[in-house]
Amino acid sequence: MAIEVFNRYEHKYLLTRKQYERALEYMDEHMELDKYNFDHKPYTIANIYYDTADDYLIRNSLSKPMYKEKLRLRSYGVPTEGTKVFLEIKKKFDGIVNKRRTVLGLDEAYGFIATKEKPEHKDYMNDQVINEISYMMRCYEVFPKVYIAYDRVAYFEKDNADLRISFDQNIRSRRYDLALEMGDYGDPVLDGDYVLMEIKTSLAKPIWLTHMLAELDLKRSSFSKYGTEFKKYVHANDNAKEIKAAI
Repeated sequence: MAIEVFNRYEHKYLLTRKQYERALEYMDEHMELDKYNFDHKPYTIANIYYDTADDYLIRNSLSKPMYKEKLRLRSYGVPTEGTKVFLEIKKKFDGIVNKRRTVLGLDEAYGFIATKEKPEHKDYMNDQVINEISYMMRCYEVFPKVYIAYDRVAYFEKDNADLRISFDQNIRSRRYDLALEMGDYGDPVLDGDYVLMEIKTSLAKPIWLTHMLAELDLKRSSFSKYGTEFKKYVHANDNAKEIKAAI
């Protein structure tokens, strides 16, 4: 069964293409590729983020509070009717990320979110996580707000299962066709010259990794995929309103 509960630090870095290519040399020396990254080819992760009518969850997140949370539905590639997907709560408190997720059928996930009625138990479900998601949806009236997908290359350290490092590129989004099965397309969220690296661990970084960060002169970034998309969306709407008012 896939791991369904994570507690860890997540540190993010924006890399140029040149830095990314050098980082991969470090990865291949010290880490193992995710089983889905055949011959270093990325796999696609697609998400629907849910939020309130007034975008409370993402607005609160961008204000950098001590505690914040998000709700999303995730698939690997474009799902079909019978595909299993992940419904996730991602929480962050005092710098520590707690991700809790359950496997659901695609239709089960949509039905749960739309009706707030918990699905009939199946062996692949995590009932505790379903209860937590149910409570969250009682606290917030959420709707599908944005589709965000990206192509990922991920690594695990050979002697440390706790450490995971991922590289995301071609981050794209759309605010229409808000269903995972509709297909993988959208507008760019991040400049194509950059790659987002995430270091995920509950322990201290190994020496080789600190050497890599120093050599590449990498500084931590507060980059958020949903947060960046939301700010671009708001900026575009504000510009549209100004143009309309001027006509």
